[in-house]
Amino acid sequence: MRVLIVESDVDTAEKLISYLIRHGHAVDHVGSGEAALASYERADLVLLDLELPDFDGVEVCRVIRAESETPVITFITGSAELDGVLSLQAGADDCMVKPYSFRELVARINAVMRRVGPPSAEFYVISSGRLHIDPRRREVWLDGQPVEVTRKEFDLLYMLALRPEAVISRKELMSKVWSDNWAIASRTVDTHVSTLRSKLGGGHWIVTVRGVGYRLGTGQASRRDHHAAAEPPWASEKRHDCA
Repeated sequence: MRVLIVESDVDTAEKLISYLIRHGHAVDHVGSGEAALASYERADLVLLDLELPDFDGVEVCRVIRAESETPVITFITGSAELDGVLSLQAGADDCMVKPYSFRELVARINAVMRRVGPPSAEFYVISSGRLHIDPRRREVWLDGQPVEVTRKEFDLLYMLALRPEAVISRKELMSKVWSDNWAIASRTVDTHVSTLRSKLGGGHWIVTVRGVGYRLGTGQASRRDHHAAAEPPWASEKRHDCA
């Protein structure tokens, strides 16, 4: 798991980095809210100290939650209880009071990640032509080169790859990858698919099936793929809604 530590105190950050690395995690560290907002999409989990030199930590948490489902654990001092409440209201998954024990932190991390874990418990590398997906390492490789994806982008791609011949509806993807209410963010899937296509070098790895949803492609254009992608899956929904 890749963890982003947002902590302005270097000594505190170094101790936390060392501990998390010993427990097998990859760790990035930034010391400001601006850097956090530029880096969080590459992380599976954000550990966010609310006392930042530039931005309000609660607002940083709010922006992360508004733009992604990346889990966030915030940290406060004992005298800043209100900030902890505000961070939870802003979308943090948990909040801890400093000083804390590393053992408790690991327990909290595990609890949060169980709640937001990947859609499948099966861990084996999936290969589809030039595309390779490793769920243990949460890595995507194309033509032998790593592709940087966010946590939700990985989960979406992995779910499609688990059922390569199936067409999966946007509603099912939303339910299983985001565990979210369909009506709240019905375009979230489309946005992530668009970004994934760009990162994978084109639209032929994720194929739109008109009026239904998406399926994993082969990376090469075909007449069937061209016809399927002619109309986005929500177009027919709009016609039904207007009928």
